Amino acid sequence: MSEIKSTHLIHHPYQAPKEFESPQAPLFKASTVIFPNVKAMKDRRWQNKSAYTYGLHGTPSTFTLEEKLATLEGGRYCTLMPSGLSALAHVNLAFLISGDHVLVPDNAYSPNISLLKHVMSNYDITFTRYDPMSIADFKAKLSKRTRLVWLEAAGSVTMEFPDVLGLCEATQAHNAVYAQEDRRPSLIALDNTWGAGLAFDAFKTGVDMTVHALTKYPSGGGDVLMGSVVCKDQGIAQELCNAHMFLGTGVGPHDVDAILKGLQSMVLRYEAQDKAARILAQALMQEDAVAEVLHPALPHARGHAHWRAVCVTPQRPEGLAAGIFSVVFKPEYSVAQVEAFCDRLKLFKIGYSWGGPMSLVLPYDITSMREFAAEHLRNRQVVRFCIGLEDTQDLLDDLRQSLKALGSARKL
Repeated sequence: MSEIKSTHLIHHPYQAPKEFESPQAPLFKASTVIFPNVKAMKDRRWQNKSAYTYGLHGTPSTFTLEEKLATLEGGRYCTLMPSGLSALAHVNLAFLISGDHVLVPDNAYSPNISLLKHVMSNYDITFTRYDPMSIADFKAKLSKRTRLVWLEAAGSVTMEFPDVLGLCEATQAHNAVYAQEDRRPSLIALDNTWGAGLAFDAFKTGVDMTVHALTKYPSGGGDVLMGSVVCKDQGIAQELCNAHMFLGTGVGPHDVDAILKGLQSMVLRYEAQDKAARILAQALMQEDAVAEVLHPALPHARGHAHWRAVCVTPQRPEGLAAGIFSVVFKPEYSVAQVEAFCDRLKLFKIGYSWGGPMSLVLPYDITSMREFAAEHLRNRQVVRFCIGLEDTQDLLDDLRQSLKALGSARKL
């Protein structure tokens, strides 16, 4: 080799010793992965996490994160995506073909419905919205062409908790009817972002896959976008890996590093935000301007019994219910008044997402979002609160000052 420094700097012989251990996992960044010889290049397979072939297909950092997430969700296999919506899209793209039918709950994360409506429909894939609180409606809409069933617990914004066990049982019974035919079964995918792998064991309910927006609680900082799909079946995992390879949906190494760090405190944060949300929700139930508080752990909530069935255990008799709830204002309060209430809040910032350190608030027009909006939600102003890590009393005081201007802060 010549004495030219550029070559020496690229091919320097020094290798740092491998014996280095610290509280944080090392961060590996690569597009190109070096092989020792041609045979190794031809023989290596990345799908079972036994070797590395290209940065897009895995590094020690991404493999470590995938294994931790699989454990968190109670599964065996995990695939990472660059956002929660990307993970939802990945499931649709991996398992649906022309002529297939999808069932999606009416209270699902709305971008998933938009994806089915505006993109998947271009490939002769149809979908039907079902009432998540009606097993009868769900059964009536299952068909021989149904290939994918989406579940969401709790429902987006309106927080209904469906009968997850019953919906899974109905799907499995539907599959059994056609078991002797040459027909692909209906797969069950749960958007488990609310539960975060902590509130309940999703795979014990009968789902085939869980989708998790790691942007939320696993990140914890409100500064990372990422998603995951977890499953237990090797065949499903292989289909997800194939789609991942063909679509090229990689994740950034620094984002992986941030999620790995966030996971270390996620349980403590989730429990703290859950506790604070219950205190605030119960306080707002006493407020004159409030018609209803939507929170699955409250006894009056729609689906409270279903929440108890999967989230309450002997080890955790109080259950877990995330740090999110919504408030339905009484009909005499106009859109402008409710929006002004949100604008006056100082600690609650207006923004999407949840799970970060900062509390968030957003008003919603439920009537325009739902086909099966419950009567008590129609033409009402609904405001969602996502609780952060601020002092609970400070958050109560913030609500008090804004409600006072609304003319209703007598009981907080």
